[in-house]
Amino acid sequence: MGEQGPLAGLVTPTLEGMGYALVRLLLMGKQRRILQVMAERDDGAPMTVDDCERVSRALSAVLDVEDPISGAYDLEVSSPGMDRPLTRRADFERYAGFDVRVESEMAVDGRRRVKGRLKGIDADDTVIIAPAEPGPDGQHTDWYVPFTALAKAKLVLTDELVAHAMKADKAARRDEGSDSADDSDEGGAEKAAPSSSQDS
Repeated sequence: MGEQGPLAGLVTPTLEGMGYALVRLLLMGKQRRILQVMAERDDGAPMTVDDCERVSRALSAVLDVEDPISGAYDLEVSSPGMDRPLTRRADFERYAGFDVRVESEMAVDGRRRVKGRLKGIDADDTVIIAPAEPGPDGQHTDWYVPFTALAKAKLVLTDELVAHAMKADKAARRDEGSDSADDSDEGGAEKAAPSSSQDS
């Protein structure tokens, strides 16, 4: 779901060594391309602008040395935000019980796009969703789609999700021994200023 294999393999060790996890990696554009890296902290604390800038500096150094992308491009590092994409198996376990919007590569039970309540992912890597709307047969039955067949998946912004994000943010601050505000946006996406790579 959007990951560029070789590039993901290049940036993941750097992120993991710094205490972050790769959520999504996209290489977009044709003329001036953008390498978008979405990351989160391993400790569950909210990503801050400082986190994004730290990751951006580290990845820029690695990419400058390895030079995996021909031509000029901009590196953009951001946090997932509340209505985050779900890209890993663990995401579908972690956010079971919340509303999602999912699109599959192929039609499953007569449809490719479903919005509903995520029930989780089973041992066979099948994602299970309770659709908000009935299927083509008019029935409200659970939608089962293989994880490998997913094209896109993301959380839907709801009051329930906002409350969950705020609770998690407060817990993370408490664990850090501070309830004071910092430069993180409770659950909102943070982004570092894009860094550029020129033609070599």
